[in-house]
Amino acid sequence: MIYVTLFYMSKAPIILGIDPGTQILGYAILKGGSKPMLIEMDVLKLTKEKDIYARLQLIHAKIIELIKIHKPTDFAIEAPFFGKNVQSMLKLGRAQGVAIAAAMHYQLPVTEYAPKKVKQSITGNGNADKDMVWKMLEQILSIKKAPKYFDATDALGVALCHWYQMSGPVLPTIAKTGKGSKIAKKSNGWEAFLAKNPERVKVK
Repeated sequence: MIYVTLFYMSKAPIILGIDPGTQILGYAILKGGSKPMLIEMDVLKLTKEKDIYARLQLIHAKIIELIKIHKPTDFAIEAPFFGKNVQSMLKLGRAQGVAIAAAMHYQLPVTEYAPKKVKQSITGNGNADKDMVWKMLEQILSIKKAPKYFDATDALGVALCHWYQMSGPVLPTIAKTGKGSKIAKKSNGWEAFLAKNPERVKVK
């Protein structure tokens, strides 16, 4: 688990981001403000539980636990990707529905984001791979330790995507995609934008 202890000095939004799944569910807590900061990101592993309904109960309980601990103001979740496997889509939709139900029980505003929207927001490329998304998140949020599962970084990407939609700054971009591509220099990203345009950042 990656955990950062923070002192909440202002009423900055706290975003709970979820990457739904019935085998591994990714989650992340992001604090907004003048600069977004990672509070926690990890995964809930469900593979030991064979019964699908028991897995759904574990998902529901985990979301409630995160809400009680971190008291998020917003809930963002990745929308199901419409693939070829109907059964997988059905299971994923159930996982998403249970997570949303837990958030709604605590009257949190819920927002869904398509995978392409998240990738576009983080990297500037809607077709970016998971590793590229992680590298951009690592740079933007100054994360020192890589998580074991991409499900956690996917959830963090959803949370950061939601923060961008709330705050409305110019998003970071990538130089090129494909083999040999590099993440754009830090001076072209979020931190440089904040330094040069502090008046453009809206804190809600």
